[in-house]
Amino acid sequence: MTLKDIPILLKGIQVYTEKNMIEKGYVRIKGQKIMEIGSIDQLTNEDECEVIELPASFKAIPGFIDVHIHGVNGADTMDATKEALDTMVRALPKEGTTSFLATTITQEGKQIERALINAGHYIEGQQSVGKAEILGLHLEGPFVNAKRAGAQPIQHIIDPDLALFKEWQELTKGNIRLVTLAPERPGGLEMIRYLKEEGIIASIGHTDATFEEVNEAIEAGANHVTHLFNQMRGLHHREPGVVGAAFLRDELIAEIIVDGVHVHPEMVKLAFKQKQSEGLILITDSMRAKCLKNGQYDLGGQEVTVKDGKAVLEDGTLAGSILKLGHAVKNTLTYTGCSLMEAIQMAAVNPAKQLNIYDRKGSITVGKDADIVIIDDNMEVYMTICRGLTAFRKDDKNEND
Repeated sequence: MTLKDIPILLKGIQVYTEKNMIEKGYVRIKGQKIMEIGSIDQLTNEDECEVIELPASFKAIPGFIDVHIHGVNGADTMDATKEALDTMVRALPKEGTTSFLATTITQEGKQIERALINAGHYIEGQQSVGKAEILGLHLEGPFVNAKRAGAQPIQHIIDPDLALFKEWQELTKGNIRLVTLAPERPGGLEMIRYLKEEGIIASIGHTDATFEEVNEAIEAGANHVTHLFNQMRGLHHREPGVVGAAFLRDELIAEIIVDGVHVHPEMVKLAFKQKQSEGLILITDSMRAKCLKNGQYDLGGQEVTVKDGKAVLEDGTLAGSILKLGHAVKNTLTYTGCSLMEAIQMAAVNPAKQLNIYDRKGSITVGKDADIVIIDDNMEVYMTICRGLTAFRKDDKNEND
């Protein structure tokens, strides 16, 4: 598939722009960029475009950005192969994800290195338009707390090691963009200070940190929380913990897995009331079993059983999710009563701002990348455009491979 010179015109739909919603609008795309946005009554030069006319009730919203995803459709970042990443970038547009951070898991050092080298090479030279874009890497572990390991293989957990991190970042050609770590462990604050200096997101996660230790991490430069509520010191009336700090400190933006399994719907509502749309990022934390049948799968060398929408280790510990980001958006609307604009903030705007790429992604704005999702009357993904090319269209047998 080659990039077309002729502009694409999405016509007659509700368009959710950076600041408002155009009831009956259009979006003109040329090359990889959004060229023009407006109301249908302002439209000119329609004959010069490939026109895609859609029902007036359908909505054009910015492509979703998943900053925490391990795998999908049988593939995982830790497979350390081009084929695995090819599978991920093809599969994710079906759920509305147009860009993401390929996420690792705690594992033996050489296995992590292979995954980092593979992803760094892919990011630098093997990406193409019309597929989801890998924006960088999320290093989840091994610098976490064994007390809050969750599905992170405990035997490979180590304390934050700045020298080792620098080696790994070099292997990725500078593409690690987010690091989950336990700030209370030896070397934690030192690593956070370094990450801050380098413009890398320092995220508090898989941690037993106290409220005071989280405050120290914030002062050192941490500004992100990995999957709020899960594998962290919870809220207590005599020790606010990580959850209390996430609620009280505006410096922290918190990821949340809205699948109805990892976090109870009422707790999602509580988090939304506390943090509002500006303080949360919707993620999937999904594993390779997403889009596949119930059965046995692998995550970080551990056997995971997937059944009835839940992925668990042998001891019953939750092991990532099989959540699609489009469904996370739909669930959030249901659980919290938020507006679609607020859901867009959590699924597209906030991750783009956190990654410092809001100048090119995260909203439907002239000059930005043409990463656009069309959702239908049931709030399901109907069509996804990745940097100007159609990556998915429901019932289209010729969808981009």
